[in-house]
This record gives sequence, structure tokens and C-alpha cells, in this order.
Amino acid sequence: MSAVKLYDTTLRDGTQAEDISFLVEDKIRIAHKLDELGIHYIEGGWPGSNPKDVAFFKDIKKEKLSQAKIAAFGSTRRAKVTPDKDNNIKTLIAAEPDAITIFGKTWDFHVREALRIPLEENLELIYDSLEFLKQNAPEVFYDAEHFFDGYKANPEYAIKTLLAAEQAKVDCIILCDTNGGTMPFEVADIIKDVRKHITTPLGIHTHNDSECAVANSLIAVAEGIVQVQGTINGFGERCGNANLCSIIPALKIKMKSECVSDDQMKHLRDLSRFVFELANLSPNKHQPYVGNSAFAHKGGVHVSAIQRHPETYEHMRPELVGNCTRVLVSDLSGRANILAKAEEFNINLDSKDPVTLEILDNIKDMENRGYQFEGAEASFELLMKKALGTHRKHFNVIGFRVIDEKRHEEDKPLSEATIMVKVGGKMEHTAAEGSGPVNALDNAIRKALEKFYPKLKELKLLDYKVRVLPAGLGTASSIRVLIESGDKHSRWGTVGVSDNIIDASYQALIDSIDYKLNKSDE
Repeated sequence: MSAVKLYDTTLRDGTQAEDISFLVEDKIRIAHKLDELGIHYIEGGWPGSNPKDVAFFKDIKKEKLSQAKIAAFGSTRRAKVTPDKDNNIKTLIAAEPDAITIFGKTWDFHVREALRIPLEENLELIYDSLEFLKQNAPEVFYDAEHFFDGYKANPEYAIKTLLAAEQAKVDCIILCDTNGGTMPFEVADIIKDVRKHITTPLGIHTHNDSECAVANSLIAVAEGIVQVQGTINGFGERCGNANLCSIIPALKIKMKSECVSDDQMKHLRDLSRFVFELANLSPNKHQPYVGNSAFAHKGGVHVSAIQRHPETYEHMRPELVGNCTRVLVSDLSGRANILAKAEEFNINLDSKDPVTLEILDNIKDMENRGYQFEGAEASFELLMKKALGTHRKHFNVIGFRVIDEKRHEEDKPLSEATIMVKVGGKMEHTAAEGSGPVNALDNAIRKALEKFYPKLKELKLLDYKVRVLPAGLGTASSIRVLIESGDKHSRWGTVGVSDNIIDASYQALIDSIDYKLNKSDE
């Protein structure tokens, strides 16, 4: 199969998603990452719609990209205005992008109800706008908006709109499933018919409202489409756009299309998480190919099998997209899980060793009480080392007290924690305040220990999650606290469970500090 050109619209269509907004600086940084991945076209925005996109096209000219071309997005000219007088068209040209993409109406329903012009006049809008742009831009693409809905409603007119674009000699005509309701079998049949009438190269732009965006894009490629549009992580309005994080490995590995190089594809997971980070969203752990759970195994039978032959439960090697096989620890764990996790931490365990069975029994008992180790592998590693007798105990907590006080109704509560620790033969009794009881306890623990272990100043609490465990006990229910911590080298998760939220938080905090100190010894 010939190479397919990848057209990314994360910076334009992706930002139309709920809860997503990028600063100009964010868009520049993402553009560099897309370029490194091997994306061929990066749609930077609609320069005629807002000052932020105007600024992006100005600033991106100062950046050096290795291969990606920058595309600007807009619409056909307005009715009764010639292209050279249309402000949207003029702004697109003034942005001086490498390529210009404009959309036009394909569905006769939209022409009548949205534009409120005769069908023939819409054909003139398409042709005039594209012909003018072809004279003023290096490459011009035409997005046939609502093409599949338009074709199903009036196939003859939908094809006429494409012919108008072809007559203007555009470089590619992109068939858009704008409402995201078309099925894969419909996409295949419609593209077969389009190719009987249109010789211009075709592209595909799909939305995910029917959970078919990726499938529709891939089947379009199988039918001869040469340009695929989508976004990183499937960001986009409503249910999102076609997810390039799924499309790229499918094209490369499953369909043998050389859309990116092997080395470039290894950056896919990093790019996915980078875009989530700049969007200030938590990564989707269940995302195919690049999610944390994409190659995670929990059942003991699965783990035992993948250790012999990974392909038994993995459809491809995760390293190809920068991911890795993960063995989860849970109440479904078999002995093979424990051995696999031990190997990850360079801990030698024998499957016949009674300690292995002891750890397994301990885990199952703890999970029955509400512990969860999938997001708390640091706590699990400490658990194994304690069972093996290889854990070094750096300190003992003799006791702690946390006081919350609200002096006046309108005042914020005051939180103070007091803790007593023993390090070697020395006792340390310390107090600290904080913005809440957990923060106060964290500050007090650190204050007591940092004089003995200065490396703890590197430790940062990155995330804190509280889950009420279902037991029908209301406010007396058990609480699970998951804490993510990190330093300049790595990140790790710890867990605590109790019917007291302060105690659960304390357990997770202590494990985090304990893990950091043991890691520093290595």
C-alpha cells in the first residue's frame, strides 16, 4: 500500500472539544511534537476567526520544522462577494501558510437552510474560492462538509460539488463525515461511487459520534483515500474526531502503509500524553495502543501465557508505539503476576518459594479490605521487599495528631499536625500547619525527616485521589487514598485504606516517603 499523508487538526478542530483550550505557546510546542512524529500537515487554526490563531501563524514562521507543512483553515467566499474582496479568503492568504484548507457545503439541505442560496450558486462559491486560492497558495485542499449525509440525501448534487472543486484544480478533496453518523459499510460504498466521477486525490475527515471515526478512516484508506485527517487522542467537538493515535499504528502495522518511520512511531505514546498534559487533562488509560492499560494484564492465566508468548494476549508489540507490557496486581492475580512484577523491580522470587505464596495471600487479603495496587506499584514493591526481608526501615513514626479548628463561621478552618518520629536513636517531635489536614500532616512529616534525609526536599506530591469504598455505611465507610508522587527522575503511586481519611492519607504518604528513601539507597 502506498504511503498515506497524515493531516492533524488537533490545534483547530481538537480545540473545539469541551474543556480544551490551548495558548499560542501550547500550540507551538504541540506543532513541534507533531513534526517529530512525522505528521505531514498541521492545521494551525482559522486565522479569520480569532486573534489567537492569527498570532499562531505569525509565530510559527519563526520556528524550524523538519518536515511538517502548516495549513490554515477557512470557508468558501460569502455569497455576492468576490474572492478577492472576501475578508476570510484574504486573511487565509495573508497568513502565508504552506497549505490552505477551506470547507464548502455539500448537502443540499444546508445550502437551502443555512446559506439560503440556490444550489447552482453554491457551486459557484466553491469553484470561485478554490480557483482564487490556487493562484495565491502553494497547496489547496477542499473539505466537502457533510459529504456523506449530503450524498445519502442527494447523490447527484453532492458529486456536483466535488466536480466544482476538481474543476478548480485543488490538490486534494476531503470527504467529511461532519455529523459522525455514517457506518463503515456506507463509507466504502460511497467512496467506490465517488471514484467513478472524481480523479482528484481524495482525503477523509470523520467524527466519532457513532464510535466509527477510526474504522471509517481506515476503510476509506482501503478504498484508495490518500490523506487522513484526525486529532491526537481523538480530541474534537461532541464525541471527538478520528483518533490519530489509533489510526497511525493501524496504518503502519496492520495495513503496511509507510505513513511514518519506525523510529517516529515510537514517540506516539509520549505525544499522546504530552497533548493531554498541555490540555490539562488526565490521560485516558484505556486508550488503544498508547494508554496505560492498552497492554496491561491482570488475570493470572493471561500473565502466565504472555511470559511465554506475548502474542497470546497482545495484538502487537507495545514497544512499537512507545508503550510497554504491564502486569497488574489484583485479587485476580496468580503466581505468575507476582513473579512478573518482582522481575520488574529486580527482585528474585522463586515460584515455589513460600514467600511468593505469602505475598499473594497478603495481596488478596488487602484487596478484600479495599486496597488497590494498579495505581500504587510503589506500595506493592515495598510490600514485597518487607516480605523478603530486604526492606530498609529508615524511620519509625511513634505517633501523630491532627487538629482542625474553625474559629468563626466565615473563616477558613485552620489545620495543624504534630508528629513524633524516631530515626536511629534520635527522637524528633515536630508540628506544622497546612491548607487542610492532609497537607498539614505531610508538612509535619517532611519537617521531621528532612534534617536526617535532605533528599526528601526533591519529593513532590503530584496527585491525590480519594475514593469512598461501597459498603452502605455512609460517612462511616472505608476510604481509599491513592497518591502519586515524584522527583526529578521518576513518578510512583502509593495507597492507603482506612475508615479514617487522615489515616488512609497517612499510610499513602508514609509509603511515598519510604519508597523515595529506599530508591535513593540503590
